[in-house]
Amino acid sequence: MQDDPLIFLPGFMCDARLFWHQVQELSTDRSVFVARLRGATIEEMAQQVLAQAPPRFAMVGHWLGGIVAMEILRKAPERVSQIALIDISPLPETPQMAGLREPRIVRARTGRLDEVMLEEIPAETLAPGPARTQIQAQVLDMAAGLGAETFVEQSRALMRRPDFQRTLRATHTRALLICGEYDQICPPRRHEFLAELMPHADYRLVLGAGHLSPLEQPEKVTQNLRDWLDAPLLLT
Repeated sequence: MQDDPLIFLPGFMCDARLFWHQVQELSTDRSVFVARLRGATIEEMAQQVLAQAPPRFAMVGHWLGGIVAMEILRKAPERVSQIALIDISPLPETPQMAGLREPRIVRARTGRLDEVMLEEIPAETLAPGPARTQIQAQVLDMAAGLGAETFVEQSRALMRRPDFQRTLRATHTRALLICGEYDQICPPRRHEFLAELMPHADYRLVLGAGHLSPLEQPEKVTQNLRDWLDAPLLLT
């Protein structure tokens, strides 16, 4: 059904402002919701979203939100009509990255949240140019609104996340993969691999964007999502 409600799942330490342009534009055609990601694990976050979601819906997830979307797809594939994954990875946490998270958690709890957020999403993971400073300021503002304890929850959920490659390989849901060309956290080559792994996935590289493509190139991301939503659904 083309008018299934659309649920947005924000990325790590982001709120609805990550998807401001997409929500504004796409809400003219359908019901749109932005989920809050709370819980100690990816599974808990997914369960909370499912408890509040309509019986059937489409999903758009960025980074952490994309991981939660993959867990929802694993748990309740019959409820998901379409899925769009933006700047994501299906892989579990690497030991190297896990080793960085605990010291960041300690610093976040001692009033240094801005400092650790700039380590989580450094300038080089965004597209070059003067907009970098503005994008980073938006990230810090969203993180400040969510607070240090949300940083702890979301960091530990990322540390414990499972491998979703089997889930994606087995899905029959039509999917869209979007990645910014400068994303070093979840690089384009990983999305290219996923497009080959998933049976019904389409891949779009967003030029002039990095890890926060919905903010960096909002019009391009919105148009890609609109094209995806307007295409005929698969017959299953």
